[in-house]
Amino acid sequence: MRYSLTEIAETLGAKLLSPGSQGIGEAKDGTGNATDVTVTGVASFESAGAGDLVFVEDAKLLTQALESKAAAVIASPAAATLLTATGAAGNAHLRKPILIADQPKLAFARAAALLAEQQPVTLGVHPTAIVHGDAKLGLGVSVGPHAVIEKGAVIGARTRISAGVVIGAGVAIGNDCVIAANVCIYSGSTLKERIIIHAGCVLGSDGFGFVRDNASGKYEKFPQIGRLEIGDDVEIGANSTIDRGALGATVIGRGTKLDNLVHVGHNVRIGEDVVIAAQTGVSGSSVIGNEAIIGGQVGIADHVTIEDGVILGAQCGVPTGKVLRGKGTVYWGTPARPIKGYLKELAALARLGKK
Repeated sequence: MRYSLTEIAETLGAKLLSPGSQGIGEAKDGTGNATDVTVTGVASFESAGAGDLVFVEDAKLLTQALESKAAAVIASPAAATLLTATGAAGNAHLRKPILIADQPKLAFARAAALLAEQQPVTLGVHPTAIVHGDAKLGLGVSVGPHAVIEKGAVIGARTRISAGVVIGAGVAIGNDCVIAANVCIYSGSTLKERIIIHAGCVLGSDGFGFVRDNASGKYEKFPQIGRLEIGDDVEIGANSTIDRGALGATVIGRGTKLDNLVHVGHNVRIGEDVVIAAQTGVSGSSVIGNEAIIGGQVGIADHVTIEDGVILGAQCGVPTGKVLRGKGTVYWGTPARPIKGYLKELAALARLGKK
């Protein structure tokens, strides 16, 4: 896609700083004539081409960005202040349009989404796909090769079902979702709107629930007949697995983002705007509050409560039944404890080792 800087600035709510001046206004070329630069993509400083947009969060890197081959730069108000202080905007070798945004990285991400080339979508059902006669497909749905949609499933408008996807009986998927190749969604799952599920995910499979017969020593399966509910704007990384509830529901809240290779056990409840990094496992019946941040390779045992805004560093281990509190508090280690205390313990051990 191609957009002018004026269009991008209007979409992002950013201000367009004119090269060759120290004011905010319309971009101009070296002759002073108004020109609206066209942008076709985004890139890093090193790889940027003539039609690309780059961003800087650190005002100290602004000169490097301006000297790149990029068509324009997204920068912070602090960078604009730096330009005014140094007069850099008037230097001929630094002539380049600058979009001023309070959060340059966020503005860059939104610009990238705007500029992203639209993947060609073949509307309708591929001839090799199998769609049950009782399934309901909304307007503009696409179903890829060898996909299977079982009885009673409901697929919302403009949702894309890629090759090899299996959608179980009675599954409900909302509007504008993207289900990548080879995803399997079991019966009893409900996905709301604008959800992205990456390749190889398994959603709504049985949880790991067994009861031991003390007489024989054998394990017998506990019923796994609950539901899986996934809220709006959730994104789930490749090859992640989320179990259905045993008798109730496993719930993933609105706006939550899971990395690749994350496992969520049965009856887990994850709040809104949570981020969980790769190779993390959340055991059954644990609760994670809104806006929590979970690092990579974290192990969370069953019936744990992680309250709103708690941060778990990489490779934390949280024992069964533990409650972690404190918005913005960083936990680390196994068993997980506030990082300040943990670092003091490590320092004390180091001193003992020297003795």
